[in-house]
Amino acid sequence: MKLRTALLGAAASVAFAPMALAERGADGHVNVIYWQAPSILNPYLSGGTKDVESSSLVIEPLARHDQTGAMVPWLVEDIPTLDNGGLAEDLKSITWKIKPGLLWSDGTPFTSADVVFTYDYCTHPEGGCAQSAKFEGVSAVEALDDLTVKISFADAKPNPYLPFVGAQSPIIQKAQFADCMGTKAPECTSANFGPIGTGPFKVVEFKTNDVISLEANPNYRDPAKPRFATMTFKGGGDAEGAGRAVLETGEFDYAWNLQLAPSVIDQMAAAGKGQAVSAFGTLVERIEVNLTNPSPSLPEGERSTTKHPHPFLSDINVRKALSMAIDRELLVEVGYGRAGRPTCDLVPGPEVYAAKNTSCFAQDIAGANKLLDDAGWVKGGDGIRAKDGVKLSMVYQTSTNAVRQDFQALIKQWWSEIGVAAELKNVSASVFFGGDPGSPDTFQKFYADVEMYANNFDGTDPEAYLSAYTCNKIPRPESQWQGENINRVCDPAYDAMVAELGRTADLEKRRELAVKMNNYLTVDNHYIIGLVDRGRVSAHSNSLGGVVLNTWDSELWNAADWYRVK
Repeated sequence: MKLRTALLGAAASVAFAPMALAERGADGHVNVIYWQAPSILNPYLSGGTKDVESSSLVIEPLARHDQTGAMVPWLVEDIPTLDNGGLAEDLKSITWKIKPGLLWSDGTPFTSADVVFTYDYCTHPEGGCAQSAKFEGVSAVEALDDLTVKISFADAKPNPYLPFVGAQSPIIQKAQFADCMGTKAPECTSANFGPIGTGPFKVVEFKTNDVISLEANPNYRDPAKPRFATMTFKGGGDAEGAGRAVLETGEFDYAWNLQLAPSVIDQMAAAGKGQAVSAFGTLVERIEVNLTNPSPSLPEGERSTTKHPHPFLSDINVRKALSMAIDRELLVEVGYGRAGRPTCDLVPGPEVYAAKNTSCFAQDIAGANKLLDDAGWVKGGDGIRAKDGVKLSMVYQTSTNAVRQDFQALIKQWWSEIGVAAELKNVSASVFFGGDPGSPDTFQKFYADVEMYANNFDGTDPEAYLSAYTCNKIPRPESQWQGENINRVCDPAYDAMVAELGRTADLEKRRELAVKMNNYLTVDNHYIIGLVDRGRVSAHSNSLGGVVLNTWDSELWNAADWYRVK
């Protein structure tokens, strides 16, 4: 199927496994390749999509979002609402009823105590949690009985479906992680690399940044699933190699995130061994601007906009000029074709929350030069602007990927035309997104001036995503460098907007607030420079059935339903 044709639908057509004589493990082995290799199987210690999605095969949330974005019960009997009594009338609590009889893969019961523990684990005052935005506004999580969990909020919470919903906040086993609290969390290698779960597969062996060997969970709640007895989850390489392994050679059954030019994917698909599947969601390729001095020579913990502001990116005129110089239409054409759309925003969808800013679409080199001239940044003999002895010369980093390196080269050229010098740096995706507190090259450490990447939020409400940019979510040594606020925005006014969104019920008012927050981060202040609203493109072999591409949760959300086409 041509990529451009595939993108016309919200998801690929779905073929369902025949139900007759279904038997766990009957279809043998399945091979999955993610060219960004997983580094850890604990999403609370990594914000990387590769780690969140690989772990979703093993550990699960209470509820998920399906391919339409609708919430579906997963480990619970139903979605709590006002009508069924699961939501309190004052919207200050939500109560989940766990399905009876659920077992961890080690055969022990899954109970409400595990849910409570997971909350305690992520919110431990001496620890760091990559998904802390999921628990914004939570005041308590308590077990009412073995199968009932009550989550209470400090204020009325019109959107109470953030904790434990979606692949970013799954439940981890209390017995396994009990000694991994706070500062000990990163040290628990066996638990972090081999979590015990309720998902369709269990870990046999994990070679970090390389390969995960998995087998069917013998205690999975559906005795007929998963249909595959074993799985090899290969990491590493590049997007082109992953695409060829599915679409041309047939060596693998599923390849994630084919960040390739559409013509390249179409050529691969012509071999007839597989098909590309694609859909738009909330995935934005963007440039994050560092608001603090990124020098690793500063004392750890002192990187802040007050103690050590960035020597030139603290000037809004510089940030705005960087954005004005970029030709987003050309970036889309070069990198994504119909699998991309230019964007100025952090939140491009769903429709109800989309800001739909277009002010950045037209490249304006002349306007950017005038803006910098007027702000006192003067070009020197080398063509690089300077002011008060500070040169507009910076490090521009991203993960290693052909499309991203093409973007870097183009943007470096455009920036040179406005007197800004950029040293390009790319880091292996396994390291860049790995979250290793000992590595200087993670996107959280951000020892660069600007960095480019993409991620998205699960579900269709951006509250947790926008909540990531509050002062308390800045990565720092005491949080083991976990934290979503990587450009280190710290503005009480923005924090107040986050709190207001959390207690706003009216949909139109929620939309207004979300758009206001998006604009604050992007077109108003240019802390985030949106580039491309990316369609998610992956591929599966013609012999792999049951694949349903999901841009609102983990792509592997229904791996239990995959089967071998005979």
